[in-house]
Amino acid sequence: MGLWNGEEPAKRGDAEAERTADGPVRSAGDPARAAGEPLGAPDTRAHPAPGGGDGAPVRDAEARAAGPTPRGADPAGPVPASVPAPDPGPLDTPLSATPAPPPGGPTPLDVPPPPGGPASAPGPAPAPGGAAPAGGGPWSSSAWQPPSAIEQELYDAKTRGDWSRYVGVLARTPLFVADSRARVDTHPDTVVFTSYRDPRTRTDCLAVYTEGMLPAPAEDPVFHAGSLGWYARVWGPKDPPWLAVNPGSPCEAYFATTPAHRALWQRHADHATSEERPQRQLRALVVGGPLRGPVAHGLACGALLSVNNGELWNAMAYHGGGYTAERDRLGEWWGITSRAEWQHTQETLLRAEMTSPIWEFTLGIRRSLALDFAGPVDVDHWRQVAERALWHNAAEAAEPRITPDGVTVAQPRGDAEVRSQVAGVRRLIGRITRYEARFRADGLLADGRFVRSVEAWDYGRASCMARWGLGARYCTLPEAEQAVVRAGRLSQANYRSWTDFSAAYILGRCLHFDEEEFGDWYEDMVAAHRMLMSDPGSPWRNLPWK
Repeated sequence: MGLWNGEEPAKRGDAEAERTADGPVRSAGDPARAAGEPLGAPDTRAHPAPGGGDGAPVRDAEARAAGPTPRGADPAGPVPASVPAPDPGPLDTPLSATPAPPPGGPTPLDVPPPPGGPASAPGPAPAPGGAAPAGGGPWSSSAWQPPSAIEQELYDAKTRGDWSRYVGVLARTPLFVADSRARVDTHPDTVVFTSYRDPRTRTDCLAVYTEGMLPAPAEDPVFHAGSLGWYARVWGPKDPPWLAVNPGSPCEAYFATTPAHRALWQRHADHATSEERPQRQLRALVVGGPLRGPVAHGLACGALLSVNNGELWNAMAYHGGGYTAERDRLGEWWGITSRAEWQHTQETLLRAEMTSPIWEFTLGIRRSLALDFAGPVDVDHWRQVAERALWHNAAEAAEPRITPDGVTVAQPRGDAEVRSQVAGVRRLIGRITRYEARFRADGLLADGRFVRSVEAWDYGRASCMARWGLGARYCTLPEAEQAVVRAGRLSQANYRSWTDFSAAYILGRCLHFDEEEFGDWYEDMVAAHRMLMSDPGSPWRNLPWK
């Protein structure tokens, strides 16, 4: 495997600002990308890792909660290897004038067929390291179900021969490539392209995969993402002459990698960057992701973040933005750099011990009053009872206690400390009531309803944390799945509906981050909530709460 050859590695973090999902604004570059175990002769030229937003879409990354105090054929398409590359024209001209096909007519992919056989698709080319594309293979195109909308778009464009459309789809989705985990851990800022010998092109190819075609995360290899524009910029003379996209599948395509072709990739990438597309999307795996059952329910508890980030909400076998990107995110915003730290954080979230106990105390007072009086709770009454409870707790703490070890000397709290806490709780009650009034105006809460607890914020993040840990290889797929199921069951035990859960999650998030500005921290969640409550494909509309 090649190492850094003296080129300055791209500095992650020097690119576009990325606001993390329950965390502050940070600058995040493209995830490092790599290649896997050699299937052919490896290229020993190391590439600087992707940067500048060339990888996965900007995503939220849920920072740690801070305890009790409040983130037709395109010339760029497949061409015969023996034909000189065409001059790429402007994007607004027809992109169908490829050179004449080889004698005997074109193959379905305009590349030489395998010797001695028809031009039908071969079996799936294994990913570096021996991994096969998700879903196995080989596939029959007549019976094949694309795993997600991206693969469906690629297949449709290929079927129509619309290679401009095909490359346009590639330009707006991350392309994953495999690498040896040991190499990535040692040299996370560089990437080595490892080629394989493909019978279709009769030459070396680099295999890349769209998100829905990835295998389940394994110990090795790992996958990392880069944009089509990034591949266009870093490709060198010693790199493979062909790029194979989802090889072996019905949506596969092979692209020559000459400078002229890569210039067209870059132009498509630039065009995709200039288009204003909403980041917020409800995306799902039709194949390869649970749509029913306890795992799906647990994943749906993290759907507010998945929608806000434009991620596949039901991708249990999660790669996220790639191995290095997921590790960077957990390290920067959660302080997680090891399996033990991930386990501790995951358990803390599942126990709902990361949200502020003051919030839970205050909401618990109102919940008890509502049960006692079987009706709405007056805000002034709520404040008075909360104040009495605080003084009572302070007096009780000042008395000696008898324990198995004997008499424990009390640690009384001063009146000034208690008065300060009382004032803080009174302000908190005001904040909660104002948020709930806005929730009702915006359709998050029905009239007369209130938030009973904000533990949903921890449970939703626990669902996401399980997948983040898997993407970073701090846990296994069974461990992540078990945590997701626990998050779903705890949510079901503590809330009555998706609406109740959503309002509780959003309130916790806003109490921690929004400071009553009703800005992005709030508006992002309202938009995600509305999408989840209205879209016919939403898990919140297709999965019963209990």
